[in-house]
Amino acid sequence: MNLTAYLSEVAVPYRARPHRRWTRTAAVVLAVAAAWTGGPAAEPAEAAPPQRVQRVEYFPGPGAEPRRVTVPADTPAAWRADRAPDAAVRPLQRTGPVSGRLDLVVTGDGYTAGRQDEFAADAAEKLDAIFGIEPYRSYRGLFNIWLVGAVSPESGVSGDPTADVVRKTALGSAFFCEGLERLLCVDTGAVTRYAALAPDADIVFVVANSAKYGGAGYSAPDLPPGSPFHGVATMSSDNDRSYLIGAHELGHSIGELADEYQYPGYGPYPWAEEPAAANLTLRRDPAEAKWRRWAGVQDPTGSVVGTYEGGGYYETGVHRPTDTSLMRTLAATEFNVVGREAMIAGFYADADALTSPVPTAEPVRGTRPITVRLAPLTGLADLRLTWSVDGRPVPWATGLRTVTPYALGARGPGHRVTATVTDRTAALRDPAARARAANSLTWTLR
Repeated sequence: MNLTAYLSEVAVPYRARPHRRWTRTAAVVLAVAAAWTGGPAAEPAEAAPPQRVQRVEYFPGPGAEPRRVTVPADTPAAWRADRAPDAAVRPLQRTGPVSGRLDLVVTGDGYTAGRQDEFAADAAEKLDAIFGIEPYRSYRGLFNIWLVGAVSPESGVSGDPTADVVRKTALGSAFFCEGLERLLCVDTGAVTRYAALAPDADIVFVVANSAKYGGAGYSAPDLPPGSPFHGVATMSSDNDRSYLIGAHELGHSIGELADEYQYPGYGPYPWAEEPAAANLTLRRDPAEAKWRRWAGVQDPTGSVVGTYEGGGYYETGVHRPTDTSLMRTLAATEFNVVGREAMIAGFYADADALTSPVPTAEPVRGTRPITVRLAPLTGLADLRLTWSVDGRPVPWATGLRTVTPYALGARGPGHRVTATVTDRTAALRDPAARARAANSLTWTLR
């Protein structure tokens, strides 16, 4: 095992341990490095500034369990075309205002000026595959999708097909990152600058111009300071399994789901407090688990919902809801029902099923038509639109997209008209998640 691989093994995965422990781990790593090289290095005349590092998730193969490793935050200059970002931005899908949607930005790397149409086609193909998975399929209408056509001076990316291949690209994408062939790193500073060209960015995908399998996931704590989005996922454009990398990474950044795999030798889960993630528990009895409302249900992944030992990188003392799922291995292509529930709740944390072109900040006349719009949801979703005046329901108006305050019975200044949409989907059983799946808009009469 080389030094890089060894340090990757001793580094603590950030989702498993609190951030405060990373300082201690970094000290251990430095000590190991010194021992490896035969002792401490001579003191430099002037200490160099520490290199910023990031912890990323990578995927050794199409059916393999992911791994967590530590990489430099900046890719080598030989891989990057350092210049001010200049790219065409176009909507692939726009279903509502950015204030009411999850805005997914997709940018390409390794596409020259003459291959931007190819990038758009590759991005659409990858997104169609991701949005073929539930609950993305049913809730695609809560997303806006923006394509940022980053132009690279060379076609393809570094490390493809072999480690000695170097290409300058807009985002500095490269395989063989830190010696790991399938780890597709990217310069996150460049990604941040290009993503900022879109109207808004909650999540960023980088599609690298390559048929080689690979990718990586960067979560918010490991992105450059000030990055406004929840996470970055990289994936190759022309490999038919790389889309699962993006689907898995959205599980972290939107659903706040933990990884359900474990590392050999990690042993028992070391903390007494219940994990925050929806898909891990210390409770062995399914009737006491946080997903107890799903206990005994036949799951889309093929097993029955219960408590299966191992997860969050640890082998014992912590449990996951099903034997396997997309959060455990990319050999699986489904979230379990617990993961689906967390994902839907995460969609609604950043998006609203109900929007309106009529501003709520200004009083309206009683005769003014108020029009509302529902996100185009399908499948699992079950939206119900209701109206009320001063808190009193108006049953006959249920489902109407356009009303006037007078027709609803609101007469005179100060009365309040409210539209409310509730998602009654059977995919939500947790009352807190159900509460999140509703939003209202209120107008005051003048």
